[in-house]
Amino acid sequence: MASQRRKIIGLALGLSAVLALDAVAADASPAPSPGGKVSIHAAMATATKASRLKPHMKAKLIPFHHKRKMQMARYSKRHYGKRQYHLNNPRVIVEHYTDGPTMMSAWWTMANNTKNLGESPGVCAHFIINKRGRVYRVVPVGLRCRHTIGLNFTAIGIEHVSFSDHGVMSRKRQRQASYRLTLWLMKRFNIPVKNVIGHGESLMSPYRYERYKSWKCMTHTDFSHHTMHRYRHALRVRARHHHVRVGPKPHWVDIGC
Repeated sequence: MASQRRKIIGLALGLSAVLALDAVAADASPAPSPGGKVSIHAAMATATKASRLKPHMKAKLIPFHHKRKMQMARYSKRHYGKRQYHLNNPRVIVEHYTDGPTMMSAWWTMANNTKNLGESPGVCAHFIINKRGRVYRVVPVGLRCRHTIGLNFTAIGIEHVSFSDHGVMSRKRQRQASYRLTLWLMKRFNIPVKNVIGHGESLMSPYRYERYKSWKCMTHTDFSHHTMHRYRHALRVRARHHHVRVGPKPHWVDIGC
């Protein structure tokens, strides 16, 4: 009986490792052995490394019920050509700052679902990091949020409580929490460093697509290109340490703005 229990436990551990690997990017998969098989120990080690990246976060979800989902689907149809509210296979991570004093002031702005630029739904981002470095999950990453014109169909948004990107970079706990959250998202969705951008760089992203001509050159200044150069450098150092895909340098485009 004891031998049978050990076999069941062993099988369960093996299945857990395989399931955990399904949640991480393909580049994180361990190299196969000469015989073409992946050892269960390598699989469990890879899954453990991925789980270590995930920051502690508190769920404080804004209301995102059926009505808001339908508003997001219609917004996507107008701006991206396809009626959709799901965020499938995100390719970009956009860093923002709230231009407000507290996490709750940003949360209420998102939760109120007030029209922005005359359209619904209201603005939102997937995560908010407060000044002390606490991470709040406010929208599931499987849903689209209005946080960056031209990229909402493919981008995860991270807000930092601050009035400037300099403020974020000068607060160690907030800065370190931002790196960790971004690395975890990079690992989870196989997003290279080059596709981690500041809102102020959105016009240069090769993924940008906007059907409204009047919105073609609309963007914000957070985070600046200068700040993001420093931010991505720090990410590359940490990514290599944690075996997260780094990829080539950013490829910027000129859309004539």
